[in-house]
Amino acid sequence: MNTRIYLDHAATTNLLDGAREAMLDGFAQWGNPSSPHGAGRRARSLIEEARAGIKQALGWDGDVILTSGASEAIALAISGANSGAKASGVLAGATEHDAVLRHVGAVHRLPVDAGGIVMMPDEITPGALIAIQHVNSETGVIQPLDMLAQRIHEAGAYLLADCSQSAGKLPLPATADLIAISAHKLGGPIGIGALLVRDLALLQPSGGQEQGYRPGTEAMPLALGFAAALAAGRDWLEQVAQWRATLDAAIIAAGGEVVASGSPRLATIGSYRMPGISAQSQLIRFDMVGIAVSAGSACSSGSLRTSHVLAAMGWDESAASQVIRVSMGHDTLSGEIDAFLVEWQAVLTGTQKK
Repeated sequence: MNTRIYLDHAATTNLLDGAREAMLDGFAQWGNPSSPHGAGRRARSLIEEARAGIKQALGWDGDVILTSGASEAIALAISGANSGAKASGVLAGATEHDAVLRHVGAVHRLPVDAGGIVMMPDEITPGALIAIQHVNSETGVIQPLDMLAQRIHEAGAYLLADCSQSAGKLPLPATADLIAISAHKLGGPIGIGALLVRDLALLQPSGGQEQGYRPGTEAMPLALGFAAALAAGRDWLEQVAQWRATLDAAIIAAGGEVVASGSPRLATIGSYRMPGISAQSQLIRFDMVGIAVSAGSACSSGSLRTSHVLAAMGWDESAASQVIRVSMGHDTLSGEIDAFLVEWQAVLTGTQKK
């Protein structure tokens, strides 16, 4: 192929023009937001304008703590949870991102059904913090967070929603207590994200910036890019949904399998099994012809480990090792999906497109 095709937008997506322009404006007005002089006050004003823009775009009426990304936001939420939540424990769905699971022991993982939907326990310890990913980064499965939040709150527990994949694409779960988001998943810059907090009393202050909940100089230009990316339109999502439906049908018709086909899934993500061909072999073949896809999430796809997400959904190791992820973004083209399907069928049949 003369032009490379990028279908790994769930890992990171292209920077939107508006975000780039907002960042350049920020770099032109440099100053430390914590400094009392004019340049510092101007930088502080821009930070707060960006924060207000983020809240408005997301429809969030709580607090916004800017972080370096969703992973830090998750760590801040879990490690900074008040002593009552820590004493009651932290639970997480078995299909959560590694950024969550590294903080949660195996015995504290909630099972999922074959469609990837979290199954809540009959009893929930009051004060517990329960972390659930709104949209799974490997399969695109959407969790019914508002329904789950009702059960969590009835038990006197708290919901931490990882909205890294859903922010800017789906409405946020309005009843979540804490929400982690990342700018580079939605067309903003790498290196910034946020923890949305319903009640700051849920967290223990750690000193420094961001109302005392996060140390370090705020990245004002990145915050401006973050807000600008969220303010951009999402008209392309409707078209992508049609392409994903076409992709699903074509994969099935060719003898493949769609992961969690019966579950609600985000339109931008599809996971597909190619029987008899390992995911690693598929990735190599696709990369050779200029198509970028992935196996699992970007944080674990290079490890050659069997997906813990598919294992939790009941997939055996052999079948799980044959699954790749295709994810689309704002600049994906119809012809790129067509080209991917041609190559997918060529790999499956053992032929190589000339």
